[in-house]
Amino acid sequence: MNLPGRAVLLAAMLSLLTPLAALDQRLQDEMQSARRPALESPMRFFSRACNGTTLCAGLLAVALFDPVMGVETAKTALLVLAPTNLIVEGLKRATDRTRPDGEHKRSNASFPSSHAANIFALAVVLGRRWRRAVPWFLAVALLVGISRIYLNRHWTSDVVAGATIGALTALLVTRWRERRRRAAAPTAPADVPRAAAGA
Repeated sequence: MNLPGRAVLLAAMLSLLTPLAALDQRLQDEMQSARRPALESPMRFFSRACNGTTLCAGLLAVALFDPVMGVETAKTALLVLAPTNLIVEGLKRATDRTRPDGEHKRSNASFPSSHAANIFALAVVLGRRWRRAVPWFLAVALLVGISRIYLNRHWTSDVVAGATIGALTALLVTRWRERRRRAAAPTAPADVPRAAAGA
């Protein structure tokens, strides 16, 4: 594509993003006006709960305390988190979006939210292991995402994009793992006819 064509394409993309940026700003203003002292500590708790140390400790607990599928679930989670974070970090550097609190750093850009990506990826992995607990996993994931907007660290679209990346990556990886596990499982031998067995 020649230079004028690229300029037109870029202008068209920017025009499509303008309404999204306006919606982000409106939602951010409303969220910041809703901040209350009683909510600060809970929101900081949920935001801090989704860091590398906590996630590793959680996966270790899963591996140790679930004797049936704990190790397999922890392995799957790690296989999900690796591509999730590669995608997120690549997009952060590509978009270089300024955070709503004004911080502007390409290596830690606003879009998309890595907290949302990681916690929604884990919610999918753990939800496929413990299906009855899916509402609880999703509730925690939503609270982590909301906390990032509440604390003025992410725009709403950052969190939505991160959650989508994490959930979709987790679904793709877990289904791939399940197909591989089924393919590797030994098949039961067919019944031997009685006559052939000499009965």
